[in-house]
Amino acid sequence: MSTLARRTGTASRLALGTALAALALFGAAPAVLAETPADTLVIANGIDDLISLDPAQAFEFSGLDQINNIYETLVEIDPTTLQPVPGLAESWTVSEDGQTFTFKIRQGRAFASGNPVTAKDAAFSIQRVVRLNQSPAFILTQFGLTPENIEQTVTAPDDQTLVIKLDRPYAPTFVTNALTAEVGSVVDMQTVMEHVEGEDLGNAWLSVNSAGSGPYMLRAWKPNESVILEANPNFDRPVPLKRVFVRHVVEPATQRLLLENGDVDIARNIAPTDIDAIEAAEGTRMQTELRGQIYYLSGNQKNEILAKPQVMEAIKYLIDYEGMANSIVKGTNQVHQSFLPQGFLGAIDDKPYAQNVEKAKQLLTEAGYPDGFPIEILIRNEQERIDIAQALQGSLAQGGIKASIRQTTGAEALSIFRARNHQLTLQTWGPDYPDPNTNASVFAANADNTDEGQLTGNLAWRNAYAATETTPMVAEAVVEKDENKRRALYEEMQRISQKSSPFAIMFQRSEPTGVRDGVEGFKAGGAVSSAFYWTVSKGGAAQ
Repeated sequence: MSTLARRTGTASRLALGTALAALALFGAAPAVLAETPADTLVIANGIDDLISLDPAQAFEFSGLDQINNIYETLVEIDPTTLQPVPGLAESWTVSEDGQTFTFKIRQGRAFASGNPVTAKDAAFSIQRVVRLNQSPAFILTQFGLTPENIEQTVTAPDDQTLVIKLDRPYAPTFVTNALTAEVGSVVDMQTVMEHVEGEDLGNAWLSVNSAGSGPYMLRAWKPNESVILEANPNFDRPVPLKRVFVRHVVEPATQRLLLENGDVDIARNIAPTDIDAIEAAEGTRMQTELRGQIYYLSGNQKNEILAKPQVMEAIKYLIDYEGMANSIVKGTNQVHQSFLPQGFLGAIDDKPYAQNVEKAKQLLTEAGYPDGFPIEILIRNEQERIDIAQALQGSLAQGGIKASIRQTTGAEALSIFRARNHQLTLQTWGPDYPDPNTNASVFAANADNTDEGQLTGNLAWRNAYAATETTPMVAEAVVEKDENKRRALYEEMQRISQKSSPFAIMFQRSEPTGVRDGVEGFKAGGAVSSAFYWTVSKGGAAQ
């Protein structure tokens, strides 16, 4: 047996043992090892980026998936249509001046604790996000909400009425779209306040516990191992499965083996090389969704080499987009070179870059580096990213750029990136809400490019990119009520970004998910949302 086969087999047995032991704790150990419990959804996924499960702090793909199933928002994304619909707010009105939104909270809703959901909980939830000012806070603070004014701008005059006063008249759909983001989750004020430590507003406790009204509640989380969710008995809609067990499995080959053996119901990190095999295997199938997630390589403008415009443009010409799309990421990504994913207002399909080594060498010579230079690429330790980084390493070498690859856990890579301590970094980004500003505001706007600015949720800031030309365009677009004019603004700013930003955007993800037969209703979230677990049911021959 090869070393890879031994590693894969050992990993599979260890992962299975961990899963069965954990499920046994809750009285759910299956009678047959190669079957998952009938009332439990078992998912294999890489979750080493998970830092916190507090909606005010979580800003990583894995964390947002869990939060989307633990909490509810005032306006939510319908899992079937992926369109914004009323959530905990049954209705809302906008004042004539466009600056005051009044939400009516549904009556009869309860948190997992049994406490009723009120407008006071909603006001508290928004206020604590603004006060804590963690990475995703900008989604709400972009409307002029600050720690200094938050008690006056977000109020609950009674249990069913929430009032939010904005600093200017934004396009109404922009506001309601933003409120679908996980950072807009409504938390149980009474429960959270019982666990406050100092001035943390319950952050330490809520990072590893839950206080929501959504379909599930957090039962356990072991970093880099697993997350267990249990059905919330107070949720107002049917939840077919009693629990969800998310297992941290990084290697696609291991995920495929677990799926084919029936040890997991869903595998979410399927490699292109495994797609055909899963389709052909008995009891498994593939489903694919075009996601909003985009792959990009970016250069820190604090680095004196990467700060020269010709250098980043040369890198864009050295990347072999089509080569990778037809090999490494075949079936999982498509070439895409603008910051708005297809499916969003204003998205463009322009692809101005293709591999052109001579053009790249010319640009490097103009920048003063005819023989190239050494540079480091920071990546998360995940097989697909490793493969892409190695391909980039080879492509950059054709221009004389000697790239080394620094592999870390997802959490460490994000910490380095958010501190602006990287050189080049290979990353992915997914929209936070179904409005073009979700990406424009982080790729093309930067309100304060100093280190003290601390705009950690902003990709332009993380790369020390001032975005002086497009920042005012982003501000103009969010208040433009004419949809055609708004579309034109986003189209223009993307073309400016393609030419002059330090972002080499490469792909938009088409996420392939391996699924056992009999498992129905899983939604990865499309281009606008995180995953939905609570819609999944199990039955049929596969179980």
